[in-house]
Amino acid sequence: MADSPGDSKGFKPKPSLDNTIGQRAERKRRAQEQRKHTAWFGLGMFGLVGWSVAIPTLIGIALGVWLDSHFPGKPSWTLTFLVIGVALGCLNAWFWVKQESQRDG
Repeated sequence: MADSPGDSKGFKPKPSLDNTIGQRAERKRRAQEQRKHTAWFGLGMFGLVGWSVAIPTLIGIALGVWLDSHFPGKPSWTLTFLVIGVALGCLNAWFWVKQESQRDG
């Protein structure tokens, strides 16, 4: 018996470019259909946004308290770094929400 060219020694014929593109497009379409956001996803996003604001704010406060204790003076380092921490946290949350909305769209 003669082996077919595609079966000999482990060689497989390459799928055509059209088939490859079609399979990938179909896989992407099915993945987008199955990607329905549940209530748990929404709660997770709330948690992510909350922590992305809270952590930089707490770091800013800690840094400000440390600077106030080591370098006392007219400006309140705690308030300064509190504002900077909140601003950075809001930018961070905005980035996450924007990134997630681009995945959906």
